Amino acid sequence: MGGLKLILILDLGGKFSRFLGRRIRESKVYCEIVPYSYSIERIKGKRPEGIIISGGEPNDVVSIDKLDEEVFNMGIPIMSIGYGADIMAQVYGGKATEPNNHNYDYETINVDRESLLFNGLEDEVSLWVNKEYVFNTIPQGFKPIAKQNGNLVAVENQEKKIYGVKFHPEIETSQQGKIIIDNFLFKICTCDKKWDMEEFIEESVDEIKKQVGNRKALCALSGGVDSSVAAVLVHKAIGDNLVCVFVDHGLLRKNEKEQVEKVFRDEFHMNLISVDARERFLNKLKGVADPEQKRKIIGEEFIRVFEEEQKKLEGIDYLVQGTIYPDVIESGMDGKVTVKSHHNVGGLPEDIDFELIEPLRQLFKDEVREVGRLLGISEEIVSRQPFPGPGLGVRVLGEITEEKLEILRDADYVFRDEIKKAGWDKKIWQYFATLPDIKTVGVSRGERTYNYTVGLRAVNSVDGMTAQWIQIPLDLLQKISTRITDEVPRVNRVVYDITNKPPSTIEWE
Repeated sequence: MGGLKLILILDLGGKFSRFLGRRIRESKVYCEIVPYSYSIERIKGKRPEGIIISGGEPNDVVSIDKLDEEVFNMGIPIMSIGYGADIMAQVYGGKATEPNNHNYDYETINVDRESLLFNGLEDEVSLWVNKEYVFNTIPQGFKPIAKQNGNLVAVENQEKKIYGVKFHPEIETSQQGKIIIDNFLFKICTCDKKWDMEEFIEESVDEIKKQVGNRKALCALSGGVDSSVAAVLVHKAIGDNLVCVFVDHGLLRKNEKEQVEKVFRDEFHMNLISVDARERFLNKLKGVADPEQKRKIIGEEFIRVFEEEQKKLEGIDYLVQGTIYPDVIESGMDGKVTVKSHHNVGGLPEDIDFELIEPLRQLFKDEVREVGRLLGISEEIVSRQPFPGPGLGVRVLGEITEEKLEILRDADYVFRDEIKKAGWDKKIWQYFATLPDIKTVGVSRGERTYNYTVGLRAVNSVDGMTAQWIQIPLDLLQKISTRITDEVPRVNRVVYDITNKPPSTIEWE
């Protein structure tokens, strides 16, 4: 974004860099997460105000040689966190102890308040740290600034404004870690609080106008938060030159097609084309059980549908997608898939016949919601729980059949209906049913059955990068289970997922 001071996060892998990116954005400072192997030329080209080297664990597959040591000679502030501090220590002749296990917890850290990094803190703070993970020797030119139980956990070179910390200020429930991050941003890097969603909208609209001109664009509209906000943002820029295409791929929830058509055709008055591609998608997915293969098939088929719609229209040169930053990060950077491929990132075919417009590509989920509200999109849509692009295709585990889809649609509808009736829909970020590829023995009307199991999932999250399972009241879960087994044919068992992200993902595939 033009005119913004940038903090660049060199990502060593793992989950920590994602948490850090969110914390920095929350402080209204723009940041980007790039691979640790980013070349020094590309780093300098971004002209960062400061650099944070973060993420990873000592047993991660990371080649230290791929981090150019010239980074430390750029003359800009650097904070190295966790494994990043190991790399920094190695560059400056120090050494850190590699832990035998990942024994992380909140521990009391004694800090030197004379350091700008700890300005405004008490002498003792509670931070997330592996208590076995410490500096053995002080890097040349550095001095100690924090200890945990007598062990050295933070150092600084005040002249060069380079810091190394063995704790993780981005993982915390108090304000102490936030103060440390803010000190680096504002007292050491002198950033400005200019990452603002109103300004983001203005700049995005201008960029889209310049990019598209008088030409036309197709928008991949699913009715979810991301594609809806992308559609309204692009519509604000090019008006009727935007044609929204809604694809019914047969993997939608119950009544979803009718809801999308009502909102965007009747309320937003957008050019909306509905494409019935149910049979086409199911034929392509026949016999396919691997989740990554399913995602890629769905992603490619989406593009082929849009290409066909393009040929029916005149002057369509662009494809608008609701890709957001977690999609990009989880699909991997520089071509390396880290978690899973997304249909609008890793699943695109190489011979795509569109130029892409992805106006939300640098935003986390909560930032997308804020943009939506500023654009005047109703809270019903802005607060709508996330729904994956591949739809029920990644909630029907194993091979997809029409029978399985019907079972899942009905079970998912019951789950959502009871959650709403109980007033829990406002308390849960995302809740849905899944259909595992298993059958179990049961009893119905005194007879043996051998039918499907339905899995229920409910989590809270801010941006989808982490998630915590919800303790839905047992009486409500029992009511949901009873309705599903009574009303949905070929289901005789209901289970509830009580796993956080990490270690799991939110979706089951």
